[in-house]
Amino acid sequence: MTKIISITNQKGGVGKTTTAINLATSLAAINKKVLVIDADPQGNASTGLGIEHENRNPSLYDLILNKDFDESSVKETIVPGLKIISANTDLAASEIELADVKNREYVIKSILSKIKNNDFIIIDCPPALGLLTINSLVASNSVIIPLQSEFFALEGLSSLIKTVDLVKENFNQDLEIEGILLTMFDKRNLLSSLVEDDVRSHFSEKVYKTIIPRNVKMSEAPSHGKPALIYDVNCPGSVAYINLAKEIILNQR
Repeated sequence: MTKIISITNQKGGVGKTTTAINLATSLAAINKKVLVIDADPQGNASTGLGIEHENRNPSLYDLILNKDFDESSVKETIVPGLKIISANTDLAASEIELADVKNREYVIKSILSKIKNNDFIIIDCPPALGLLTINSLVASNSVIIPLQSEFFALEGLSSLIKTVDLVKENFNQDLEIEGILLTMFDKRNLLSSLVEDDVRSHFSEKVYKTIIPRNVKMSEAPSHGKPALIYDVNCPGSVAYINLAKEIILNQR
């Protein structure tokens, strides 16, 4: 069985794409077959995995437009065992394309149902609760919510969880919150610890033990078209994502 996980938060800049590509790389490093779906029109996951703009077609937009899977859309990355279906700015038009489609919430689910031989599919959702995100949630078994360790991060969390609950109630009864992941954590900053305490008190076992620290190497890696684990496997951020992958695997057992 392929496990499909959406990485989502309607707030940008919380480490969503960083989590998608580095978690996927960590899972591939332990011999899991992983496919990343870049569902964000900014295409940052594609960039972070070294896919040049001219090599992104057919993209996710083309699959949505044709409502069908095309094997040639699956691209190899620099990470063995990790492949990607890319995105480009055309994907922004898919919200319009989907608006009048019958069963529009199930288009990505239908496409992914035709993809075989993966242990994990990781969907990098756009930073908005629109049709692309709804489609991704409907197609998924579970959701990982990256949460930046700062004051305003908590404000949107309740509305995101309500959205997940609505999708579960109306479209995908098997959808679960896989976990809440604290990102950009600065142990020198008291606020980070206060946010952690607050989140853990409200969501307890749903919050991962693993915390992703603020890390310069993590920020540098995408500009080189590499996941942090390839750019510097020993940096604190890389070690944290390896630990996250272990935690996810152990939770499945």
